[in-house]
Amino acid sequence: MLTRRHFLQSSAAMAAAQTGQPKRLAIITTIYRYLSHGQHMGDRFLVGYPLEGLWHRPDIKVVSLYVDQKPAGDLSGERAREFGFNIYPTIAEALRCGGDKLAVDAVLIIGEHGDYPHNDKGQVLYPRFEFFDQCVKVFEKDGRTAPVFNDKHLSYSFDKAKAMVDASRRLHFPMLAGSSLPVTWRLPSLELPLGCRIGEALMVGNGGSDPMDFHALEAMQCMVERRGRGETGVKAVQLIEGDDVWRAGEQGRYSKELLGCALSRSDTPLGLSLADGRPQDLSAPGVLAKLVEKPAAYFIEYRDGLKATLLMLNGAVRDFNFAARVQGVKDPLSTQFFLTPEPNVTYSACLMHKVEEMFASGVAPYPVDRTLLVSGVLESCLTSRVQSHARLETPHLSVAYRATAKSHFAQT
Repeated sequence: MLTRRHFLQSSAAMAAAQTGQPKRLAIITTIYRYLSHGQHMGDRFLVGYPLEGLWHRPDIKVVSLYVDQKPAGDLSGERAREFGFNIYPTIAEALRCGGDKLAVDAVLIIGEHGDYPHNDKGQVLYPRFEFFDQCVKVFEKDGRTAPVFNDKHLSYSFDKAKAMVDASRRLHFPMLAGSSLPVTWRLPSLELPLGCRIGEALMVGNGGSDPMDFHALEAMQCMVERRGRGETGVKAVQLIEGDDVWRAGEQGRYSKELLGCALSRSDTPLGLSLADGRPQDLSAPGVLAKLVEKPAAYFIEYRDGLKATLLMLNGAVRDFNFAARVQGVKDPLSTQFFLTPEPNVTYSACLMHKVEEMFASGVAPYPVDRTLLVSGVLESCLTSRVQSHARLETPHLSVAYRATAKSHFAQT
């Protein structure tokens, strides 16, 4: 059934196609300074990015910017002057470019970095939901929508995250979100077969809780979602810390073999390897316990029976590595999610290319449900931590979806 809203969307898309003009992009971000996500993602649409050995310039024009905070080193004014767009004091004005109707074809929401409060779980209360909600209010009032990308997890709150996804479906606009890890290069170039049976999965990550564990959880999810007939959601979670992590390994709660396989993919081993360059088996008895500062283990029980573990091992490695047992394959499969160095952080270009693909086609390349589920898993794990590391049932995380047959990680 063709509703008035669908007609307006279709008419706008046809008009843009007929004029041959670049799509108009609004960037909504917390801050825009050197190496903030707002800067190194937003700049891709201003100057382009490397793609498959060539310099690629998106057929997209940044026409407006909203910046919530302008700390020392702010680059927003400089970029606006150089590239000829306006900075607006509100999100609604940025989406309407100062007029009275939606005047952009795409929206990039980046709620990462900046001075925001924390809650008792250690989550940074970035206003991603609030930014998104203001966009939705414009869509509803103006009778037209645009594709939206939301950087990182949808929200610190699963309820807010679900409301965001529900709004995109209610108003029928494409939405994408999440981490750059699922789309960066993998060493080796590993994709699990669609429909495979996974016996157990394990991820090794590093970094501070909330920002970095989300990256690790979503990287693991992009691998395990390819199992069986599709993702069915998470039944329960638990987060433990300190020496309990090593005891859990001794008790068999996670596979030491998979841990060794994941660690073998690391290009950033610390300890003796950093001190004098010698190769070191990080999985040898007692090594991790000496190196790791504040170890943490995230145990995830899926509704279909799969058990997966994320080990955050600060002090042992500085990268993200995955391993799994797959039925019908003799040895465990493992890979590293490769992160290119600063200042180019080309892995963010991999993500922005997927965002550009959605802006151009009007179709999200992979389901936003992945990020919805991981947002909820992370919140529940952090709740477990503040509730004496209890195992928590998660009936609200019955998020079901199917992975795409196509692989979306960088391979050239």
